[in-house]
Amino acid sequence: MSDDDSQQNFILGFVMALIALVIFFVVGIAIWHKGHGNTAAAKPPAVTAMVTTMPAPPPAQPAPKVAEVTETVTVVIPDGASIRVVDGVVNFYFATGSADLAPGAAEALAAVIKGVESGRKAVVSGFHDTTGDAAINEQLAKKRAETVRDVLVGLGVPAAKVDLQKPAVTAGSGNNAEARRVEVKLVD
Repeated sequence: MSDDDSQQNFILGFVMALIALVIFFVVGIAIWHKGHGNTAAAKPPAVTAMVTTMPAPPPAQPAPKVAEVTETVTVVIPDGASIRVVDGVVNFYFATGSADLAPGAAEALAAVIKGVESGRKAVVSGFHDTTGDAAINEQLAKKRAETVRDVLVGLGVPAAKVDLQKPAVTAGSGNNAEARRVEVKLVD
């Protein structure tokens, strides 16, 4: 085995270990937070995840720039929180009155992290549903966006690469469950 091959294998192993560490870290935080924030017993989440990344190139080619999301990733939690990646936009959906990320957000966060590592910037925007007090809803939308930003920064994304933007209209589109969301778009 040549030095180039062993170096490439080491780097690939290191990157895979780092991704696994990030996933375990996020899942651990979610489990700890759920255990300390909600005393009612919850059912385990139903998980459907299909993410494919571009295959590693031969040594002579440059590395791919971003992960290519070819399928929708959906993690559904019984209380209404979920994560969905569609057309390169990561949507974090929240339960009513909550700013807690759904357990299972690790894959969606990993897709955002890969995009930022490729030189893109994450634009984070919070939305709310139309039920209840408008001022409280607006603060909750902001808190949800800040939660996603803080988790990304906590996972090593430079704060300068995460742009928190208040949308012109914070009331989200769709039904109430779809409206309570934070959108993360990767921009050049």
